[in-house]
Amino acid sequence: MNPPSPHTAPHGAHPVHEHEHEHEHEHEHNAGDQTEILDLDAEVLAEHLASITAWLPIGTGPRHIVDLGCGTGAGTLALLERFPEAELTAVDLSSAHLNRLREKAAAAGAADRVRIVRADLDTTAWPELGTPELVWASASMHHMPDPDRTLRQVHDLLAPGGLFAVVELAGFPRFLPEDAPQDAPGLEERCHAALDHHHAEQVPHRGADWGTKLTKAGFTVEGERTVAVDIGPPRTDAAGRYALSGLRRMRGGVASALTTEDLAALDRLLDTGGPHSILRRIDLSVRTERTVWAARRT
Repeated sequence: MNPPSPHTAPHGAHPVHEHEHEHEHEHEHNAGDQTEILDLDAEVLAEHLASITAWLPIGTGPRHIVDLGCGTGAGTLALLERFPEAELTAVDLSSAHLNRLREKAAAAGAADRVRIVRADLDTTAWPELGTPELVWASASMHHMPDPDRTLRQVHDLLAPGGLFAVVELAGFPRFLPEDAPQDAPGLEERCHAALDHHHAEQVPHRGADWGTKLTKAGFTVEGERTVAVDIGPPRTDAAGRYALSGLRRMRGGVASALTTEDLAALDRLLDTGGPHSILRRIDLSVRTERTVWAARRT
């Protein structure tokens, strides 16, 4: 996901111009809210992410990887583990995300293998990112205002014969049984329906046909794989915190579309001190899907 001072561009990135400051401030506020859930996502779904990196038809290990919209580094660290000889350039607009990635890379003993670049990928002019053999974009392509242009930029960035891995999510994870909670059965599905409507308006490229788009951009799609996630119960503490953080974020997008009764039931789930807290549920699970496309620059 896209996800130094805001007035100072790090090495390799273009400065943020005055007219971008308002957009940047809003992005940083949202990014700060996302940091916890991105870290929990990486922890809870680490095994599934590793299975995706292991599947990539990359052949000999790449020497240089670019992670576009790196977030707090789930993909970055998974790729560094998968390709121990590689160096990686991690790109994101959020300084909060990049600072967290810097901490995680240092803790993993990989700080010397990561170059961090703060840049806005929505712009037509990208910073110098080298000539990677592998470009990775996880849950970031659907946020691009002109994804077709972005795909062409990636095509031109890659080394001849290089691989582009696009990973996209099948919406927000689900955590509750269908008949839960007892006072509002089916609440989570109604929240998802409201969120899907919200995303259709605000994030129109979510769910796009990326295989077709990659082909039109000049890539040869060599593989497509969907990884189904179904974890628990019994839940881990991390899964509980993941569900809590996820439903808190979902509430912000669906509150106006819910009935008074549903909103009250959702708030009872989010009340960590209450008897109906989602952290007290023993039937919690994590269910979602992720699809990856592997596309070659020929």
